Amino acid sequence: MGAGTSPADPAPAGRAADEPREPDERDGTTGTAGSAPPDPAMAATDTDTATSTAAKDTDTATDGAATGGRPRRSRRFPKFTRDTARPEGGGRAASGDAPAPARQWPLLTVLGAAGLGLLIVVLDPFDQAFRIGTILIGGALISGAVLRWVVPSVGMLAVRSRFTDLVTYGLMGTLIVLLALVAQPAPWLDVPILEDAVRFTIR
Repeated sequence: MGAGTSPADPAPAGRAADEPREPDERDGTTGTAGSAPPDPAMAATDTDTATSTAAKDTDTATDGAATGGRPRRSRRFPKFTRDTARPEGGGRAASGDAPAPARQWPLLTVLGAAGLGLLIVVLDPFDQAFRIGTILIGGALISGAVLRWVVPSVGMLAVRSRFTDLVTYGLMGTLIVLLALVAQPAPWLDVPILEDAVRFTIR
């Protein structure tokens, strides 16, 4: 070998010394010239992913342009109810400075009368206690209907709309009083139609 020259570096087995290396997508490094081509299925998946990402970016840009750069709110209803509207007349029956029982005096009046009637029915301290106690319970519901109609704000006595509460309290109270009056033996109210209906039902 002549002076001034050095032997060339030995080439790796399998490729020429001056052959360039091609990129390898499998490990991110440069591969050999004889490496296998990329998988067509993986290439198609990458293409679909890129297409869907571009479509989402386009939709986001369109929504942002339509709403002036603000994110579009969903039109769906919320999963949970955050609040409910107070029924008509459901405010305090007294001012906020009054004690808690005073603010709910309509409800306490109805509950007290109904509880007293129930106590009379259970204890049966005198004759006709069952009838009188039942009438007192029905009267408590009727008084609740009257309070719902007259008093502007009845507190927790207001459950639904004023019309619905009037019908519910009044109808239930009237039926209870009517049944107490026609109860056997020795009814206080004689209603032949009800007696015929009971006899027809029993027969």
